[in-house]
Amino acid sequence: MRRTWRFSPRDAGVMLLALSGAAALSALCAQLDPAGKSYAPMFFLFAVALISRLTSGYLYGVAAAVISVFAINFAFTAPYMAFNFSLAGYPLTFLTLLVMALLISAMTTQLKRQEERNYRARLEEMRANLLRAVSHDLRTPLTSISAAASLLAESGEGMDEKRRREMLLQISDDAQWLIRMVENLLSITRVSEGASGVRKTPEAAEEVISEAVRKFRSRFERPAVQIDLPDELVMVPMDAILIGQVLGNLLENAALHAGGATKVCVRLRVEGAWAVFEVTDDGAGIPPSRLATLFDPSAAQPSDSAAHSRTNMGIGLSVCRTIVMAHGGTLAADSPPGGGACFRFKLPLEKEETHA
Repeated sequence: MRRTWRFSPRDAGVMLLALSGAAALSALCAQLDPAGKSYAPMFFLFAVALISRLTSGYLYGVAAAVISVFAINFAFTAPYMAFNFSLAGYPLTFLTLLVMALLISAMTTQLKRQEERNYRARLEEMRANLLRAVSHDLRTPLTSISAAASLLAESGEGMDEKRRREMLLQISDDAQWLIRMVENLLSITRVSEGASGVRKTPEAAEEVISEAVRKFRSRFERPAVQIDLPDELVMVPMDAILIGQVLGNLLENAALHAGGATKVCVRLRVEGAWAVFEVTDDGAGIPPSRLATLFDPSAAQPSDSAAHSRTNMGIGLSVCRTIVMAHGGTLAADSPPGGGACFRFKLPLEKEETHA
């Protein structure tokens, strides 16, 4: 009930703009056709329908209906610029506008609630699939670490230095992979918590990108990373930690899976009401057969096996999609004709209500 009748600056602006437009059109028609009938009821009826559709809840549709009735009575019905509540049909006009506002608001509210339920169902399904995939892939590095540690403990003194160093590096690599996998698990948990997990605050997108690139360069020497940023500062409502992980996963994906890549470029631009992030590489590109299932953690590549679970890109990309969706954005991938791969995600610049 509180959400149905709550105040919103955005919705108030939509109502004022629509009603102002209806009043301006009514006045214009009255000037062009002073002897004709008033077009005001038609324009205000359309404005009420538009406001009820574009705003949340019932408050603004009902308020627009009430304001419209009084505006028509005062400004567009004789005697002009004076109220006259004894006009024939006045109660019918009021009830028509009010009933239409309530009906459209009710339908819009139900539609938005259904979209919210569908969104939560998709998010929960993705989360469950990710958890199953991650749980399966955790076994391989744990087994490898355990076996290498046992071998070093039992026979380490008899090994040559080169072999012992190789095993230690393998343990370190597996441990680092586990750390990143746990970070993905924590992100999935935060997203599944809804509004309490994804806290969107205005952040400088340039700083988030720079920090993600810095972390990537500390772990990977190749490929080289370029950053392409707009001249103006771009403030984006986001959970900076989660979006930083999205960028980190996409950069890591380029380092591990973009065969032959020598450089990666991270771009940021503004398109209308969206901030667009792109991570592109000059590698071998993505096979067309993989594009359809690229973000599905359960759709392994033909060469995937338990031994290759550390290089399965599906899990990291699925986490990226889940995080971006929780921010109200979209994530897509393609292979440009010139070669390489491009991962592009969009985040809304306007701070919206977090999905719960």
